[in-house]
Amino acid sequence: MNTSLENTEMMEHCYEFVDGSCFKTTRSNGLRVSLYALGAVAILVTMFGNMLVIISISHFKQLHTPTNYLVLSLAIADFLLGCMVMPYSLMRSIENCWYLGELFCKLQASFDFMLCAASIFHLCFISVDRYYAVCDPLKYKTRITVHTVLIMIVISWSLSAFVGFGMICLELNLIEIRDFYYHNIFCYGGCILVMGKLCTVIYSIISFYFPGFIMLCIYTKIYLVATKQARAINDITRQMQTIKESKNIASQTSERKAAKTLGIVMGVFLICWSPYFTCNFIDPFIGHSTPPIMFDAFFWFGYLNSAFNPVIYGFFYSWFRKALKIILTFKIFTSDSSRINLF
Repeated sequence: MNTSLENTEMMEHCYEFVDGSCFKTTRSNGLRVSLYALGAVAILVTMFGNMLVIISISHFKQLHTPTNYLVLSLAIADFLLGCMVMPYSLMRSIENCWYLGELFCKLQASFDFMLCAASIFHLCFISVDRYYAVCDPLKYKTRITVHTVLIMIVISWSLSAFVGFGMICLELNLIEIRDFYYHNIFCYGGCILVMGKLCTVIYSIISFYFPGFIMLCIYTKIYLVATKQARAINDITRQMQTIKESKNIASQTSERKAAKTLGIVMGVFLICWSPYFTCNFIDPFIGHSTPPIMFDAFFWFGYLNSAFNPVIYGFFYSWFRKALKIILTFKIFTSDSSRINLF
């Protein structure tokens, strides 16, 4: 068994004739093909699923609501992650080498950090939207307008771009550890991203822990209010007399269901990305000794979140399932298809 493992993984160099070249992990052809196949499936599901969300919300006028504009922007971030980041990360993870140059390495890492941060910022604003929809429905339409949502979207993308490109392109991540990095970690043929202690703390708090804490607090409040409303609605249902009351109850029930679904989206995001951010937070304090394969595994577990979101929409939202059927049967190309009733 030991001999088999040794034959499966043998250490070589990314550039055999370059001093200071990174080590390359040479895997068996069967293992490499399997890993590429799994990665390709994850990438295709991410791109195709989020593209369907983008087309659905963009095309059908009934879906042009403030909440869905935030969901649309989130789907765009996930789609871009699938087509601009995941393919290159797949190659680097399997080959353990980077052959596309240092500049492209920085750009790819910048987009990676930006799009991951954009996802959680969008989810944070979505939780704010759901808070007003469930906890303060009378003021929802006056506070959460299209203009307000556009501001949320601009803030999400601007702040995530600063986190991604500002930190990587300006090498703010190396301020404390520049000498250590170039003497102990840097090698030719690699695309390795490390951070100093201060940078790690600031990045983790801004990109994950603070917005994650805000979302948990908001959804806890939403859960408590929704539970109270459910009891009240049960009481009202027994005494309900008019159609108007029935419509109000249906509206409140719909809002609570939307909050529940988006709460699940948030929960899946936190579960997927918590291992990476925890590992990344601890790494500088243990001398950057985390095995690269562990970082790769946690990173890909986080990437899978972008593939899960459309699956969650399809499972919980009847409008998405109906829109999906219309798109896949090409009825979307018929006249006035944008006005089809999805509810």
